Amino acid sequence: MTERWAIHLPVTAPDLHRARIFARTAARVLAQLSARVEPGGVTVSAEDAQCVRHWVFCDHPLPDGGGRCALPVDHVAACARRAPWLRRR
Repeated sequence: MTERWAIHLPVTAPDLHRARIFARTAARVLAQLSARVEPGGVTVSAEDAQCVRHWVFCDHPLPDGGGRCALPVDHVAACARRAPWLRRR
């Protein structure tokens, strides 16, 4: 067994939509600080129903085999490695 530990950091939000926005933002910021952050695994839950989790990122494998989708779970555009609004120019 490896010595990997997961961090669970409870943060409250008034509804599921805002919880997902906050979680996406926090995951992207933390991912820029450390390669050990796995944004695709981020979920949110109601405070009194923490066993019912809602995914934050799509995380589907990309068709070219080059990683996983980084868009929100409910996106309507084609899956992409980076959100179009986050691409560097």
